[in-house]
Amino acid sequence: MVTTADTDPQGAGKATGRTRLPAAERRETILRAAAEVFAQAGYRAGKVSDVAARVGVTEPVIFQNFGSKAALFAAVLERAAAEVLASLDDLAADFGSASGLLAHVLSPSAHGQAGRATTGPGARHADADHGAAYGVLFADAAALATGPDLAGPARDAFRAVAAHLADLIRRAQGEGSGRPDANPDAAAWLLLSVLSARPLRAAAMPADLEPAVTALALQALAPPPPDATGRDQMPPGAPRSAGPSGA
Repeated sequence: MVTTADTDPQGAGKATGRTRLPAAERRETILRAAAEVFAQAGYRAGKVSDVAARVGVTEPVIFQNFGSKAALFAAVLERAAAEVLASLDDLAADFGSASGLLAHVLSPSAHGQAGRATTGPGARHADADHGAAYGVLFADAAALATGPDLAGPARDAFRAVAAHLADLIRRAQGEGSGRPDANPDAAAWLLLSVLSARPLRAAAMPADLEPAVTALALQALAPPPPDATGRDQMPPGAPRSAGPSGA
């Protein structure tokens, strides 16, 4: 259980017996607990009382800091998006190419079984539960993206991650390891859609198909293989660089 300290608003201002945390630290403690609760139960079934129990405070303390359940979930989404970006930046140093990082991000082995991620987007922490939490959070955000309270936060979180993925795809194209005629922004949304739908696939799709889904997504972004003459097989109408004279 995550423990914190605060004054119980229902206790006539009496201290709970623990040292009061600074506001920023208390907020972060609540967000960590909320991420765990929403990851396990989803937004609709997740209870603020469960968040309070994990933190070790009463429900009014949670509402005192965030105002509403929707505002709490929106803050969790914002935090998760920041963790995704930080995770990608951290992982970039471990791979020799942007395409290698993208392959790792989509790899089932990087995310474990049943949608449980150990590394990759949303999993800056080594603990597998944190990786799974962010995958579920983004899946839940997709389901709630049309709601009046969470449409904005969900949209902003997705767009931030998509922009970062698009930058990685541009890097791969610059390295010659990405499909040169692919629109980086569209490709980023394709990857994000594959990642966000992983919990759905884990719940309903035969597990042995996950590697094939990953392979198809990566194949869509890979440069075409050379033909018998050694030239890349570009799609019709795609621009080609000029070859040697007389080739």
